[in-house]
Amino acid sequence: MARREPKSVSLYALAALAALAFLLVPASAEARFGDRTLKKGSHGSDVKTLQKYLRKLGYRVSADGQYGTVTVRNVKSFERDKRRLVNGRVEPSDARLIKRLAAQAGAQESSGGSGYTAPPPNASGKATLQPDGTAVAPSSAPQRVKDVIAAANEIIDKPYRYGGGHGSFQDSGYDCSGTVSYAMHGGSFVSQPLDSTGFMSWAHAGSGTWITTYANSGHVYAVIAGLRLDTSGTGGSGPSWHNDMRSASGYTVRHPRGF
Repeated sequence: MARREPKSVSLYALAALAALAFLLVPASAEARFGDRTLKKGSHGSDVKTLQKYLRKLGYRVSADGQYGTVTVRNVKSFERDKRRLVNGRVEPSDARLIKRLAAQAGAQESSGGSGYTAPPPNASGKATLQPDGTAVAPSSAPQRVKDVIAAANEIIDKPYRYGGGHGSFQDSGYDCSGTVSYAMHGGSFVSQPLDSTGFMSWAHAGSGTWITTYANSGHVYAVIAGLRLDTSGTGGSGPSWHNDMRSASGYTVRHPRGF
């Protein structure tokens, strides 16, 4: 008859096997980063890892583990900077690139370098209209102005739709006030969408240094860092940036204080 091992030995063996299994399975959030596609609504430690990497790469996002609007906006900025498909999602291939660039930035920082740098800054003092229809903020602009421009860039490929952007900031198309609301929300200047009449009384009277809105009962547009954000005269293509200005006759002129 075979001799039975003491129960205590068996328990020790099971514990050792469990510990070994634990070591074989990657447990860190960094190891899991890239195992799944991250998108708006995702949450967890891998989202927090993404946000930490984005921060290391110079993007302004909180590491809260929630893949919300701000994270989407920063992922899209990264995608534009790296000339990748702009969809606000982090596929496994995107995750590998982000992790590699973040590691390079960390190595440069530890050796006294400045880390990741975005495309050459626009130091002109005025936003620049790009061939793809997006705008590049001047480097001298306050961060909230840059955030407004980044938000507007997210919807310049959306169609015009009457009432679009009124029920929610996220929509399939935008009208004039929905467009301006979305942009201003990007800079935390409005907490909910406004119609054109609402923009006639928002913020403060007169022109701003960086941001000025022009509103009447039927239309609203904005001039942000020298570029006009408008849905008028676009042939139905929706939100667009324009270098040219238009008459402000008949419009109420407003601006956020300090901007």
